[in-house]
Amino acid sequence: MTSKPPVDDVIEDIEVSEPKTWAAGVPGVTHSMGPAFKEMGVSRSLKLLSSMNQKDGFDCMSCAWPDPEHRKTAEFCENGAKAVTWEATPLTVPTSFWREHSVSDLLTKSDYWLGMQGRLVEPVYKPAGKDHYEPVSWDKAIQIIADKLKGLDSPNQAAFYTSGRTANETAFAYQLFVRAFGTNNLPDCSNMCHESTGLAMGQTIGIGKNTVSYGDFRKADLIIIMGQNPGTNHPRQLTALEEAKENGAEIVAVNPLQEAGLMRYKNPQKVKGVLGHGTGLADQYLQIRLGGDGWLMKAISKRVFEAEAKNPGKVLDHQFLAEHCQGLEEFREHLLHLDEAAVREATGLTTEQIDELAARYLKADRVIITWAMGLTQHKEAVPSIKEIINLLLLRGNIGKPGAGASPIRGHSNVQGDRTMGIWEKMPPAFLDALEKEFGFNPPREEGVDSVQAIRGMRDGKIKVWIALGGNMVAAISDTAAAEAAFQKTEMTVQISTKLNRNHAVIGEEALILPTMGRSEIDMQKGGEQFLSVEDSVCAVHPTHGRVDPISPKLLSEVSIVTRLARAVLGNKVNVDWAGFEGNYDLIREHIGHVVKGCANYNQLIRQDGGFILPHGPRDSRTFTTDTGKAKITVNELEYIQCPPGRLLLQTMRSHDQFNTTIYSLNDRYRGIKKGRKVIFVHPDDLAALGIDNGELVDVHSEFTDNVDRVVHQFKAVAFPTSRGCAAAYFPEANPLVPLDFTAQGSNTPASKSVVVRLEPSRTIHERHVGTTEGALAGV
Repeated sequence: MTSKPPVDDVIEDIEVSEPKTWAAGVPGVTHSMGPAFKEMGVSRSLKLLSSMNQKDGFDCMSCAWPDPEHRKTAEFCENGAKAVTWEATPLTVPTSFWREHSVSDLLTKSDYWLGMQGRLVEPVYKPAGKDHYEPVSWDKAIQIIADKLKGLDSPNQAAFYTSGRTANETAFAYQLFVRAFGTNNLPDCSNMCHESTGLAMGQTIGIGKNTVSYGDFRKADLIIIMGQNPGTNHPRQLTALEEAKENGAEIVAVNPLQEAGLMRYKNPQKVKGVLGHGTGLADQYLQIRLGGDGWLMKAISKRVFEAEAKNPGKVLDHQFLAEHCQGLEEFREHLLHLDEAAVREATGLTTEQIDELAARYLKADRVIITWAMGLTQHKEAVPSIKEIINLLLLRGNIGKPGAGASPIRGHSNVQGDRTMGIWEKMPPAFLDALEKEFGFNPPREEGVDSVQAIRGMRDGKIKVWIALGGNMVAAISDTAAAEAAFQKTEMTVQISTKLNRNHAVIGEEALILPTMGRSEIDMQKGGEQFLSVEDSVCAVHPTHGRVDPISPKLLSEVSIVTRLARAVLGNKVNVDWAGFEGNYDLIREHIGHVVKGCANYNQLIRQDGGFILPHGPRDSRTFTTDTGKAKITVNELEYIQCPPGRLLLQTMRSHDQFNTTIYSLNDRYRGIKKGRKVIFVHPDDLAALGIDNGELVDVHSEFTDNVDRVVHQFKAVAFPTSRGCAAAYFPEANPLVPLDFTAQGSNTPASKSVVVRLEPSRTIHERHVGTTEGALAGV
């Protein structure tokens, strides 16, 4: 089915109203069902939405929040409904589109416009020297790519990106193909989000994954939510928080902005959520200064030691610390010298606020600390997360019911992809297992991560870019540098369901390979196939498509990967690629032999609800560090001191957004409608800067390289955020973040620690040549 796309392009006429103080309720239902019925029709909508997150249905593609033990009939949230509506729309891109729109024309369009054109249904190829994509057959598309890869001087001249929506079977086949080709250049979206988490937790407890289960939330006495906005990014978590509150838990929110989903929740599946006041969530709301989270954790840990000194043997978990931890005394000595004035300046909090949180922590026997990208995308993200682990270890809050460290992944299978081998530096044990299983020696040299890949394209070292999903050029920092890097490549290949910015920012040659979505039935030679995914709490479960593919021309991701592998590798390695395509059980058999914790994968995944991967710290308080013990670490922290007249900026999502996918130009909870070019600033800061609420400003970032990175004509919006801090949406604000401004150790873009100045907007004629302007068209 094809029809006129519902938008022409973005015309911003931003409306601003008061932000909401509660999330979900009846509006959550209407904003879920209304667009679904309109875009997909009632029958298709009900079939898909009733199948989402069910045991015989498909896994939601909008986040990695785990499923509860007892699932409701409507086990989906507003953003899940938007995600499936986006993917399963019957609107398709017609063949005429490619004649009517050149690549140059696509470059002038916004990501919103591109995505609203509908599903991609035929492979297209842009030859070198031409400005239009042209429809081609699948065989020709695969051969063009294979010829290019085989003609490279080195496999390391190609990079193979992966989006976190890729299922386990596809991810395993993809990394096997890439390593058999001869490179570890496997950057992925995790490089840009939770890489800091993986590094910090891996170094301290031996594994970079969540140490809690879904059920632990209802058993907790205290839940501390840091740098995370569940109401928008994983709304089903609100139900778990409501259950925790009903069981007596206290909740503390640590977030620079006031977010509706952290204040009050109206559960639309309960009478009190529809007719009543709902459930208040945050008992204490700490509007922390950006980047101050590690300092706050240090301050709480210091107060734990002080309480122990007053009540010896009554506060610390001495048995746990003696049996399972190291570094306690060094940490105790380090905190003796913690400067409380520096803590107050770094956090923007008062001593009384910090004392209140410390009292809550000391009172609680079972504590969960949960966080997301508000912590991971800072210069000092890794040591800050280590401070969370320190605090949890002091009172034994890892490896017992109702307690633990809970990083919340945003992409639906980003954790599973990493488990399956999507990483540029997989450990030797995994590579050894690959060698034993398939009889070839995988490359051992570390590959490039996402930031390094941009540098490689910029410097001419990476000539071919192949992306299994995603929209890397819009997701990465320093938009102008990223776009210039992509345009220097010889070939770019995007395996996608819908158009995005990376289909317009391309190399000399470019291909788009359309693929099936997770909601679609996958029929192969071996019959109907299913896939599997891993959620944030290490639960692995199957996902089954429920509707026919939108076009018979589409191939599954597994089909595309295995056909590429056959064309590129031939008989180079002993892998039954054709068998993989016809029957995904064959892939799972190999996963069971290679991936730790996945033995008998085909049997485990067919159990009711799937299975849980082993996790030493959670299951048995065993820690696979180099010493065999959990490490309490000493971390020297610094904080950014803004010059006078400057603000500290973070980038973030709007409510109607999933990563770089824009569902609409509205952000209902924050009171924004019909636009995205806004910057949220505390009203007192606006007054101090002499800027009126609603005034258009140019936002300049300031770094030591003295490059004037600027985005123009953003509406300044007075908003309840922490003093001295500001926030703007990504990808619109990405041009402000230098490519090399990354978290120490993890190399994750530090997009939440950006020093900016605001200036009244000038007209286009007044902008002097030489500035690095926002390169995203239509914004």
